[in-house]
Amino acid sequence: MSFVELSLICVVALLGPALAAKRSWHLPLVLGELLAGVIVGKSLLGWVNAGNETFTFLADIGFALMMFVAGTHVPMRDRTIRDAVGKGALRVVITAVLAAALGIGVAILLGSANAPLYVVLMASSSAALVLPIVDSLKLSGPSVLELTAQVALADVAAIVALPLAIDPANAGPKALGALAVAVCAIVLWWGLRRFENDGSRQRLHDMSEARKFALELRIQLSILFALAGLAVFTHVSIMLAGFAFGLAVSAVGEPRRLARQLFALNDGFLGPVFFVWLGASIDLRQLGGHPQMILLGLLLGVGAVVAHAANRLAGLPLPFAIASAAQLGVPVAAATIGHSLGVLAPGEDAALLLGALVTIGGTTAAASWAAKRAAASGPPTASARGGQAQPAG
Repeated sequence: MSFVELSLICVVALLGPALAAKRSWHLPLVLGELLAGVIVGKSLLGWVNAGNETFTFLADIGFALMMFVAGTHVPMRDRTIRDAVGKGALRVVITAVLAAALGIGVAILLGSANAPLYVVLMASSSAALVLPIVDSLKLSGPSVLELTAQVALADVAAIVALPLAIDPANAGPKALGALAVAVCAIVLWWGLRRFENDGSRQRLHDMSEARKFALELRIQLSILFALAGLAVFTHVSIMLAGFAFGLAVSAVGEPRRLARQLFALNDGFLGPVFFVWLGASIDLRQLGGHPQMILLGLLLGVGAVVAHAANRLAGLPLPFAIASAAQLGVPVAAATIGHSLGVLAPGEDAALLLGALVTIGGTTAAASWAAKRAAASGPPTASARGGQAQPAG
């Protein structure tokens, strides 16, 4: 990978701000970045190689950092998060039950033996997609809090369940890896809380600000990358490492200066690189020779949207219920693992990614719908600010 290629990636990623610039469209920032990746990647022009080790590594850093930032945005110190987690867990169960019925039905219809994989895909969500979309459209309120909890729980559950569905032989070690990452995050939370309570963090902050050392950013990134390294070593997703550490930091309290620094690093460079890489890694041309796989992809995508939309009956506003269906990381992992193990039919890996694109389209439309409803209802009242507004409910 050269500087010219990196410059190209940064330039095409500007399609995200270009599409999101017109406020009346209410389009999320990540949509343009994903489309840019599809255009310059395998599916169309082939200008960038998503398999390049340097490109992939930069994307992994962006993924870990983005999930860390997403975790810090979860208001762990807000008492209402407890109710949100309970409701989110209930909705994950509802989605899983419906996904089981739909996944088995699709497998029977198409004569496939991969019903467990289809179930996991339909039940999964992508915090890496949903949370940046919600954040870019500035949606807020109790429903957003519940959506965040639901998506995070579904994402982690899908990451744990995927090996069991597609590679049962290695499911045990990966579950132990996920447990190890979770335990480390809890230990980090305990250490950070002690560091905060005895005043050490404030003293470090004051010195760092006075001397322009950026020590907090350096320390947080060191911990994040160490936890991501543990995740890679134990063969679990770095999404779990980033999000768990973000939750730990949020539970203690994130300094505003650090939040601004992370925003610049994530939103200005590594986040766009990650989404362009995701788009570039999709090869939709494989579907041309396998028409049945086009049907499979559409059924998987629509099934996921239907399974998540049913949570409207559980009290989640319909736009948010549909938005929770977005998926990409799990389908990409399933396509990669399934292809390497030889358990997928020809073109089936592309079908999994087509289904993911269908859910992304549904999430984008639903989030825009929610943003338009929020804009139409006007700004929240003074009593509604701070997480009490429900503009899209």
